[in-house]
Amino acid sequence: MWNSPTGFSDSRRELYRVLHRHIHRRRLDEAKRAETHTPIRDFSLTSVQEKCYNPFDPTLNFVDAEDDLDFLCEGFQSRRALMSCGHAVTPMSLTNWCRRLLDEGESRFVCGQSGCNVEWPYAEVCKMALLTHQEKEYFEKTMSSNATRGFTKSCPGCKSSVVRLNESDLNVCCTVCTANRGRVYEFCWQCLREWKGPAPRSDHCGNFGCCNESLKTLKTCPDAIFGSVEWVTGCPSIRACPTCGILLNHDNTECKHVVCPRCKMEFCFVCLKLSENCLKTSDEYIRCFGGVAPRQTSLPVWQR
Repeated sequence: MWNSPTGFSDSRRELYRVLHRHIHRRRLDEAKRAETHTPIRDFSLTSVQEKCYNPFDPTLNFVDAEDDLDFLCEGFQSRRALMSCGHAVTPMSLTNWCRRLLDEGESRFVCGQSGCNVEWPYAEVCKMALLTHQEKEYFEKTMSSNATRGFTKSCPGCKSSVVRLNESDLNVCCTVCTANRGRVYEFCWQCLREWKGPAPRSDHCGNFGCCNESLKTLKTCPDAIFGSVEWVTGCPSIRACPTCGILLNHDNTECKHVVCPRCKMEFCFVCLKLSENCLKTSDEYIRCFGGVAPRQTSLPVWQR
């Protein structure tokens, strides 16, 4: 099954552990070398002081359990407290995980445990991660930037940022160019040229060569050859998520159900039905009674 960024496989976790041990050993070596030249009172292995929970905070639900987000096995000293999803964290492991999500372009915070797609409110993250003022500024700025990515583009006329209000219409009006030119100025969200042809359109404008590369990929991609799922032929190797439209491929092994890394919905790669609506067999590796859905000719628009 395809692994989303928020669901680490065992092999991926082990890779992180190996990398961390290597980094930790290197830091220790550097520390030993530094001790021969620098007084101990001036030496610090890390410039960031570890954040720890107040053990007397009555609003926290402390547990005697492993840190579920310590994928690098850093062994943070703070007591473990439960998030709303029921997984145990420390302030540092939670901060590191949320930073990773932001670095991957996410604007929401979802639990990193495999199979848990619970989204944490930002207020909960602030409290449980003990975010500092500087961290809050970074988080909020990055969240805003990630949230607007893909929904804003530079107008080809004036280069100002323009937001597309209707995701199913490629025709976009730039108010700045319209005011400056004294006439309505529209451009194509897809090819970023001044609009030609009738509107609204969801596939292409009238400019030569304007085409949706995602739709082209869906049309021309080869068929998938499943190694574990039986009685499946003619299934495209790339599908658009039926919820948000992002393109996904299947690694051709294991379960036919995949989890979208953007909208977090699970669906059947074969019949394109959401997993809860897909008639399943007792063995998820065998077959799909829904049949193979035809190649997609349009991209679903995410109704968030």
